[in-house]
Amino acid sequence: MIYTVTFNPSLDYFVTVNDFQVGIANKTTSELILPGGKGLNVSVVLKNLGIDNTAVFFKAGFIGDEIEKRIKDIGITTECIPVRCGSSRINLKLRSIDGTEINGMGPDITADNIEELMIRLDKTEAGDTLVRAGSIPDSVPDTIYSDIMSRLERKGVRIIVDATGSLLVNVLKYKPFLIKPNNFELGDIFGVELRTRESVLPYAKRLQEMGARNVIVSLAGEGGVLIDEKGNTYMSEAPKGKLVNSVGAGDSMVAGFIAGYLEKQDMEYAFKMGLSAGSASAFSEFLATKEEVEKIYRSL
Repeated sequence: MIYTVTFNPSLDYFVTVNDFQVGIANKTTSELILPGGKGLNVSVVLKNLGIDNTAVFFKAGFIGDEIEKRIKDIGITTECIPVRCGSSRINLKLRSIDGTEINGMGPDITADNIEELMIRLDKTEAGDTLVRAGSIPDSVPDTIYSDIMSRLERKGVRIIVDATGSLLVNVLKYKPFLIKPNNFELGDIFGVELRTRESVLPYAKRLQEMGARNVIVSLAGEGGVLIDEKGNTYMSEAPKGKLVNSVGAGDSMVAGFIAGYLEKQDMEYAFKMGLSAGSASAFSEFLATKEEVEKIYRSL
């Protein structure tokens, strides 16, 4: 079984405002509401690729209920942990000003909530895949991802981490199966600026030396890089296409990689599937479908 864990899910409210101006009432010209959060995005793309999985996430208030409903409507199994204090997030994505977002804080997750999560994850078995992706609310310690890995260390669970900063660095000593920083996140860890596929290689290898078994780095329009645990390096430029929506592209890469790896146990194939899924989401208003991913894969 594949499990995704999302600490800070959201409803993402995408709006377009022509000629946006500060200090006046602006009217939208288009609107779209989708469930969001990196782990949930991975779950959705996996489901689109025909792979059943279970989405484990914290929910709070009526927004949390709506997130759960929308994920269930897609056909994904959910295991929700109710949180009493606060509310799940609504994130505003302003499409007409590229990259402009206002993201909510998320609920106050308690120690009891975290223990409930741990008890649920204790059900995982050898051979299962666990994806931890995305940010955490301020109420959660930044050791949480490594705490989970410590608890599951001897279970033989394949663990994938897509996170930033200390959330990512803290897990490396537990040898995660795969980590996926982007070039900016990788550069932040080491205090450097990384713009090209070649420039990320030495730093991706340093993450391997720190414990990661396989490292995939996404570089948006520059493509991606994978260094696997056997020392093989795979690099590819980005597939050609028009950028429509960058939200969820990195999460889609993780989902595509998982789908490819589980299908053939082949790292190069998994890498290309990841790149295809990430690009398919970037070229679409919604997250990647199987048909879109396969079409891009055939073009590589």
